[in-house]
Amino acid sequence: MRPLLRHPSAVRCGIAFLFSVLAAAAAPGQLVERVVDGDTIIVEEVGRVRLIGVDTPETVHPNRPVEFFGKEASAFTKRLLEGKRVRLEYDQERQDRYGRTLAYVYLADGTFVNAEIIRRGYGHAYTRFPFRHMEAFRQFEREAQDNRRGLWGAAVGGSSPPD
Repeated sequence: MRPLLRHPSAVRCGIAFLFSVLAAAAAPGQLVERVVDGDTIIVEEVGRVRLIGVDTPETVHPNRPVEFFGKEASAFTKRLLEGKRVRLEYDQERQDRYGRTLAYVYLADGTFVNAEIIRRGYGHAYTRFPFRHMEAFRQFEREAQDNRRGLWGAAVGGSSPPD
């Protein structure tokens, strides 16, 4: 019997398998099934996820009208996340009082979604409760205001920051 390593096809198959396992392990884990609004998403095997440190204008609140720039914020989050695989990261609290999972959300390319929403002016830094990235999010909001992005746009009805 010849050793396995002397069979080039077996070696190639083994290497291909190893790379596929490594690629699967490195890929973000969960699929975003649906975007509820600018700061809430539905993730497979997790359910409803509320983005930590982000507050976007309301679009689906049962007792409130759609707020200024809410549709734009929801559309931005939808373009960014719907149908994509993401990695979730957690902070001190894992759930809010409504039973939603609280998470930081990252795309496969490393984009930190929570920060990106604020940086582009689609939402405010939600600082009612402490979280790990609070100061950075406050700075992103100040920069969005100073640069008149999104909610702080110069045009009537807001402006859409470049994607």
